[in-house]
Amino acid sequence: MLHFLYANQLHTQPALRDSMFRDRADQFSARLGWAVSVSEAGEERDGYDALDPLYVIWETGGRHGGSMRFLPSTGPTMLNDHFLGLLDGRPLRNPRIWECTRFCLARGAAPSVSAALMLGGAELGLGMGLDFSAGVFDARMTRIYARLGWNPAVLGSAGEGRDRIAAGLWHFSESIADRLAEKAGIARARSRSWYHLSMDRAARLGRPQLVPA
Repeated sequence: MLHFLYANQLHTQPALRDSMFRDRADQFSARLGWAVSVSEAGEERDGYDALDPLYVIWETGGRHGGSMRFLPSTGPTMLNDHFLGLLDGRPLRNPRIWECTRFCLARGAAPSVSAALMLGGAELGLGMGLDFSAGVFDARMTRIYARLGWNPAVLGSAGEGRDRIAAGLWHFSESIADRLAEKAGIARARSRSWYHLSMDRAARLGRPQLVPA
């Protein structure tokens, strides 16, 4: 099942929350060797988690199976704050573009989880009336995007081979969402219902759904 949760809602799903941050530590610190901060509880968080981002989380057996983090590009983003060189020094700020970061898969996650997460991102973008998602990706992720048929438009890159990183834009469309749903083995009606159910819950907690004009 897909969940769409703002940071201020994570307390309502403690098992999902805690396993997500532990799986992030396992992926980014233990497996990939990134210089990230891991707490004594074995959780990986950074300053952007404190900005009330919106998380797309795939639940497997009551715990985290995979997740992504979204923030509007009109505020602080990793792309503008740390990877501006990939944009030739020109910050990307647009109310119809949200940044996606921390694409994480639980250890041993099925291949379909990647497609389910990307489907969740597509439902978020379509539901909020966004045009694009932006993000920084590496060679490892390039293979995943190609397999799922949702390659980004590259804005800039640096490095070579396995060390290459790039900034990209992913365009939201119904056809992309339909394709991802097929690859994930999830009916579009179901993924749409998961999104709207989550947003209805967010609205009841005082967090309105953003639909840009």
